[in-house]
Amino acid sequence: MILHIDMDYFFAQVEERENPRFSGKPLVVGAEPKEGRGRGVVSTCNYEARKYKIRSGMPISRAYKNCPDATFLPVNMKLYEGVSENISRIIESVTKNYEKVSLDEAYLDIKEIAKNYSTAERIGSDLKKLILERESLTCSVGVGENKMIAKIASESEKPDGLVIVKPCDSSRFIVSRSIREIPGIGPKTEKRLQEILSKGNLTVKDVRSISKEQLNSVFGKRGEDIYNRVRGVDDSQVVSEKKAKSIGREETFDKDTLDPEKIINTFRKIVAEVAEAAIEEDRKVKSIVVVCRSMEYETHTRQVSFGPQVIDFDFLYKKGVRLLLHLLTENSGPIRLIGVRVLFAVDD
Repeated sequence: MILHIDMDYFFAQVEERENPRFSGKPLVVGAEPKEGRGRGVVSTCNYEARKYKIRSGMPISRAYKNCPDATFLPVNMKLYEGVSENISRIIESVTKNYEKVSLDEAYLDIKEIAKNYSTAERIGSDLKKLILERESLTCSVGVGENKMIAKIASESEKPDGLVIVKPCDSSRFIVSRSIREIPGIGPKTEKRLQEILSKGNLTVKDVRSISKEQLNSVFGKRGEDIYNRVRGVDDSQVVSEKKAKSIGREETFDKDTLDPEKIINTFRKIVAEVAEAAIEEDRKVKSIVVVCRSMEYETHTRQVSFGPQVIDFDFLYKKGVRLLLHLLTENSGPIRLIGVRVLFAVDD
């Protein structure tokens, strides 16, 4: 019995709480648009902004075109992290057996504290009330027999929803939903499924008609996972105190640039930040990934792997700058964004 909690439009809702004058008006958190010429992307937005077809991940310049009268705010990560820690303490008052997957999202294993699904509903309702009373924020909660069903349930009646899906109802609950509502099914997977069925706007029911053998032939190992998920099966466990798999930083330039000095100096800065974060984790690194994004929003990456080892700035910079230079040589156009990420050793 799993409970999934998802804070509603988290960054934007926190900003509304801190500044009530923003409430009821389109609000976008991500970056300053600078009259339509801003850099970066939308981190989140409130529901008023979504009426103008603004969404997370959209270039901030496009969001401005959609709604120039919206309020645009920079990301205040320190504020959001503090609120997220407060919410974690509230969750811990309910159960210690939880997995925090992001600042605004967590899974709780409640089988030890919920005798039945009626009790689970009460737990979900009480959790929502505690967060509203202590943090003045709403959230959506879903309860199901596994993590996937609980997540779909929490997202099905946002904002401020509470949805309970009993095991006997799981299959019926998801069968008519869009295939994109199944966690792990992205646009590329959806497109390949559409090609198999020669049909668009696929539902879970549509994909259930594809045999396991055919899914395996197209998707390899992922085929069986897709086969199970469209039938409501998910065996993944709630893992408390889950270690991060990677740490990374990115920086978007004010203007697309070809200036090597500016690019290298910026790269050194973010490498120093990543190295410091990796040292604080006190874990071994197995790979380094460097990212470049062009002015056309094309993202290119280069990666190098090695035996797990503790890294410092010099090691990371020496390895990373070689990858960066390869990317700059392969892609001669102006650069919009650069980034670096380290992957931790799995058995660390």
